[in-house]
Amino acid sequence: MSRLRQPSLASRLMLASLLILVLALPLAGAGLSHHFRTTATGAFDERLTALLNVVIAGLAWDPAAQRLIHERSLGDPRFERVFSGWYWQISDGGERTLTSRSLWDQRLPTRSHRQVMIRDLAGPRGTPLRVIERDIRLAPLDDPLHVSVAVSRKTLDAELARFTRLVTLFLAGLGLLLLATLALQVRWGLAPMRQLQDDLQRVENGDAERLDTRLPPELARLARAMNGVLARDRRLMAHARHAAGNLAHALKTPVSVLTTLADGIDEPRRMRIRDELTRINAAVDHHLARASAAGDASLAPRIAVASALAPILEGLGRLAERRAIALTHSLPSELRVRMDPQDLQELAGNLLDNALRWAGSRVSLSGGSDAGGTWLAIEDDGPGMDDTQRQAALARGARLNEQRSGSGLGLAIVADLVKLNGGRLDLGRARLGGLAVRIWLPDHPFQPAD
Repeated sequence: MSRLRQPSLASRLMLASLLILVLALPLAGAGLSHHFRTTATGAFDERLTALLNVVIAGLAWDPAAQRLIHERSLGDPRFERVFSGWYWQISDGGERTLTSRSLWDQRLPTRSHRQVMIRDLAGPRGTPLRVIERDIRLAPLDDPLHVSVAVSRKTLDAELARFTRLVTLFLAGLGLLLLATLALQVRWGLAPMRQLQDDLQRVENGDAERLDTRLPPELARLARAMNGVLARDRRLMAHARHAAGNLAHALKTPVSVLTTLADGIDEPRRMRIRDELTRINAAVDHHLARASAAGDASLAPRIAVASALAPILEGLGRLAERRAIALTHSLPSELRVRMDPQDLQELAGNLLDNALRWAGSRVSLSGGSDAGGTWLAIEDDGPGMDDTQRQAALARGARLNEQRSGSGLGLAIVADLVKLNGGRLDLGRARLGGLAVRIWLPDHPFQPAD
């Protein structure tokens, strides 16, 4: 539906061309057919006029027999063949009638005309005829004579139909040829646009960092401007990460000094000060961890998950051994994700660290791909969470058990990273009995999560 509402440039050009052809070619065909019909009919009528003049020139009155006679042959045997479609007739509207042998016992309808009149009518046996007729006076007759010459229209109509058919076929072929030519022209003309689109796709997929500017001048300027925007975004993100990290580090030392100084203050003021400093320290820890991550998949390359997480799994594997916890992982070698490697390590490291902190004896990491994205799942056999606890766990700095170590920022940082990368984070019940954390990351950074 969106393609119908917003058709592509190629579709717009082809539809416009098709509309022009649909309007122009029938009009051209109608004009050609009308011109040919007029010309052919005019030539046909001129021949009828010549035949009429020959009939009139051969007409005479026989005073001895007191009847009309025709003394000249028209030179066409079809006037002698019965019902051939070629007829002539001379009549005074009464008993005096002279006809060609081809009419036999039939008669043509008469209509008085002082001037030459040409019309169409149905003749013997329903044959369509083209008739030319006029009234003349012949001495010594007092009444005018009506002279008619009729010729079958079949030849004329067949010629007109043949021309119309040929024009239709020609214009149809011309239309198809024009459409094919226009399609090639549109394809050739929009080739730089497709190249620009492919370059954008490569940048989006992380296969390139810049757009190719070897394009026509109009698009080359656009590509250079977009390259400038991409470079500026990279500089701004790097500057923002460095600024956040520097600010967090700058606050870390004063907070530590204030915490030490608070130990010398009497209760209950010392407890209140330490609580506020703890909140500040938690915020600093969060932004330190967040500043170390890139957090933007739109410019990130496609990386192998197993290779990127190998250092994390190796380090946490030793930690799991010391805690007597079995850490297993199942990551296909071909599994890839659009994410900065440091972000992926930050994400998986926080989740595995939380799982090891709460697990009884087992923690598993698995991954796979589905339509449009990649998923990772971390499960443990710990106590798990109910619905209320799962909602609270995503809050920044929330800690469900103050007796366990940690700042409580792990899941909140993970949620931020997943959101920034256009993914989805779900908490549920694991098959091992504890908490199951499932993350889905899109193959394309601008694809929304279901």
